[in-house]
Amino acid sequence: MNRKLLSGLIMALFTSAPVLAFDPFVVRDIRVEGIQRTEAGTVFNYLPVRVGDTFTEEQAAEAIRGLFATGFFRDVRIEVESDVLVVMLDERPAIARIDFVGVKEFDKDALKKGLREVGLAEARIFDRALVERAEQELKRQYLSRGKYSAVITTTVTPLERNRVAVNFTVDEGSVAKIRQISIVGASAFDESDLVDLFQLRTPGWLTWYTKNDQYSRQKLSADLETLRSWYLDRGYLDFNIDSTQVSITPDKRDIYITVSITEGEKYTISAVRYTGELVLDEAQYRAVTQIRPGEVFSRERLTETTKAITELLGNEGYAFANVNAAPEVDKDKREVAFTIIVDPGRRVYVRRINVGGNTKTRDEVVRREMRQMEGAWYDGEAINRSRSRVDRLGFFDEVNVETPPVPGTTDQVDVDFTVKERPTGNLMLGAGFSSAEKVTLSASVSQQNLFGSGNAMTIGLNTSKSSRTYALSFTNPYYTVDGVSLGWDIYHRTYDAGDAYYSISPYKTVSTGAGLRIGYPIAEDDMINFGIGVDRTEITTYGSINSNPSSIQYRNFARQYGCANAITNNCTFSVDSLTLTAGWARDGRDSFLYPRQGVYQNLYAELATPVGDLQFFKAGYQYQHWFPIGRDYALMLNGEIGWAKGLGGKPMPFYKNFYVGGLGSVRGFEQSSIGPKDNEGDAMGGTRKLVANAEFYFPLPGSGQDRSFRISTFLDAGYVWGEDLNGRQQKLRFGDLRASTGLAVSWNSPVGPLKFSLGFPIKKGNDDEPERFQFQLGSIF
Repeated sequence: MNRKLLSGLIMALFTSAPVLAFDPFVVRDIRVEGIQRTEAGTVFNYLPVRVGDTFTEEQAAEAIRGLFATGFFRDVRIEVESDVLVVMLDERPAIARIDFVGVKEFDKDALKKGLREVGLAEARIFDRALVERAEQELKRQYLSRGKYSAVITTTVTPLERNRVAVNFTVDEGSVAKIRQISIVGASAFDESDLVDLFQLRTPGWLTWYTKNDQYSRQKLSADLETLRSWYLDRGYLDFNIDSTQVSITPDKRDIYITVSITEGEKYTISAVRYTGELVLDEAQYRAVTQIRPGEVFSRERLTETTKAITELLGNEGYAFANVNAAPEVDKDKREVAFTIIVDPGRRVYVRRINVGGNTKTRDEVVRREMRQMEGAWYDGEAINRSRSRVDRLGFFDEVNVETPPVPGTTDQVDVDFTVKERPTGNLMLGAGFSSAEKVTLSASVSQQNLFGSGNAMTIGLNTSKSSRTYALSFTNPYYTVDGVSLGWDIYHRTYDAGDAYYSISPYKTVSTGAGLRIGYPIAEDDMINFGIGVDRTEITTYGSINSNPSSIQYRNFARQYGCANAITNNCTFSVDSLTLTAGWARDGRDSFLYPRQGVYQNLYAELATPVGDLQFFKAGYQYQHWFPIGRDYALMLNGEIGWAKGLGGKPMPFYKNFYVGGLGSVRGFEQSSIGPKDNEGDAMGGTRKLVANAEFYFPLPGSGQDRSFRISTFLDAGYVWGEDLNGRQQKLRFGDLRASTGLAVSWNSPVGPLKFSLGFPIKKGNDDEPERFQFQLGSIF
């Protein structure tokens, strides 16, 4: 039989009749030609016929279709020669390598990984469609980075053994920056004030970090909503954004954003009415309503009103309350009346509280934070408070609460707490640097959720040039079911004032001790605590034979404890003490890291009992109040007082004195330098302390909504009173206060908290040590 070409059967796949017909025949043999990488067995698997079978037109079409579908071949032909089936194949090339040239914005390995996920990778079959799609995706990634002038050229180079090399050559160009943001149609407010609301902005000195000078559609959408909220919160009920135009210069370096708006008229509220099923007294609704007749309309206060009424009903057991506000607009009078429609739904109670997602933490650790009880009426406030308490444990990355109805009932819900556990063990090695202590090293091993019990244990080491601390502590926050905590501490501390970088009269202490503490909650945000501790401190003072002796007060203290020659010679002695402590703390701030409102108070007292060598009393009180100003600003007022006195005819231990000066008290002065000085001009601390701070916080210009950056102007004042050079107790006089003002910057950076201050003393004494620039990296312990 002559060789017959059957490749025309490909057309039979798309037409109703075959282009070339042939008579069925029995296959005597099958031969595959043209393959280089593909195994012959792979081809045989796609053939619907074997040697000895009768080969038909339908089988030929099926074979060609199957081989094409593999994607391995550019051309498939089937020929017949003397009852031998010959499969002629033209393989697609394989990708030998993929290269990127000129790519700096992205990691090349990450790009290759992304291409591999879409099927374009080394050793795979080359597909030009995939290459074109990869090129477009790469272009889109550059657009998302603001590089609109990026040019991508793809080159496919044939190689030996039917392989190709794919090369992406990129000219990244420069990043397009926002050069101008314009708001057209604004008359009620200054355009510059409205532009300041935007997260997007023109280049500034910090935009290299925030990237807010690069256009982003998502950021612009958020900014437009911020602009809309600004107007609606100030009574402009008809405010509308007419158009938004984003244009780029021909060189694709500069972007101009123009927003056209219609402000409309300002509306006042004419009336507020309540309708629907009012299950509570109307006075209760009015008490939480934040909009009043005669006031300028505010969408924010309207939203807060509906939310507050919903929460009010939720606290009474109406878990599925629906509250809506229907406006009645009078355009002629520029007034709007609101009818608040209340649909409380059915009152429900909680059948069961379920806890899920905790594979390590015991259920009881979560359940003891519950303020919503099973079998009680649903209370939205109690559930929210429960969630907040569970979140504050620090054991979970996420805490989610759902209240699904109980199937088959109309008045029951379950409360499902779903948590996502986080590692609570911590091995920390850290370093800090400050203008006061220079290099500070720290290391600790802690487990805040020991064996899933909620108990905490920490082993810590902190060291600097002047101090070193070893500590072991344990805390059981729920020693009793009422939330009474029990903890203990063991420590060994060394402090050498002679090695300090700031001017304190030299001495050295080595303290070893242990303590037991109990905490008792008296309210949601209030805690009182009591403690007892034993301590042995070895003290070294330096006599006049030293080039830098201790102050005469320190040496007199040493004489009273057995060092008769302490005035002239160095002296080392030990004292034992048994101390009782008590304290009260209330933290009502809205955030621990970035507070803007709320009050923090802390009162503590320490008493050294006659059981030991020392007898003294030491107490302190701190009051801090945060006042929010506008959306981004805050004023912080802080006051601290301290008082200490020796008891039983015994002196106050000098190493327990208060110190003032530097970061944390009065900036612009050297650390711990404010107060009485000895003959060498070194600070000795004091037994009475007064510190006052006023600080106005605002976002760092150019940081947008990033709250980790904060800048502030401050006014600090403070002093400590102790013994003068003649050993007499100084009188408390406000005229002694030292004061400073200046600028401060704080940044919660990825490597730890950074604090900088530039302080200028405005009231100082002749013997004070100003230090205008001060900084701290990390926390100093």
